[in-house]
Amino acid sequence: MRIRLLAVGRRMPGWVTGAYDDYARRLPHECRLELTEIAPGNRKGGKPERAIADEDRRICDALSPDLDVIALAVDGKPWSTEQLAGQMREWLADGRDRALLVGGPDGLGPNSLARANRRWSLSPLTLPHPLVRVILAEQLFRAHSILTGHPYHRG
Repeated sequence: MRIRLLAVGRRMPGWVTGAYDDYARRLPHECRLELTEIAPGNRKGGKPERAIADEDRRICDALSPDLDVIALAVDGKPWSTEQLAGQMREWLADGRDRALLVGGPDGLGPNSLARANRRWSLSPLTLPHPLVRVILAEQLFRAHSILTGHPYHRG
């Protein structure tokens, strides 16, 4: 199974890239995490609607029809780390590839949200989008460590 992280944004600070890469490398091949950066829309001129539409199109174009798509959205269902481990157990059992969608500063567009099979909320807080990449990679590694009995998680 592959977990594809589709995230709006490019040219992340070194600390983001380093932390994301560190956790992504720790995941084994059977649940590898792959990042696809989506070019942000042009927000100059105060037109976020156009930027959201551009990002929405780019995200949907990057999704293959066979993916199980999970949108990260504030109105999604929150999962504890243990619940995420349970989700990962199910993902590994069915073997389908997953896509996690992270929008830009204005969130995901309507087509991306409609394409998602479910919505997941990391937190009711507004998190900086670069940090979301790191949190996702770390939590996926932590969930996998729970499944394998690795001592990383001390819940």
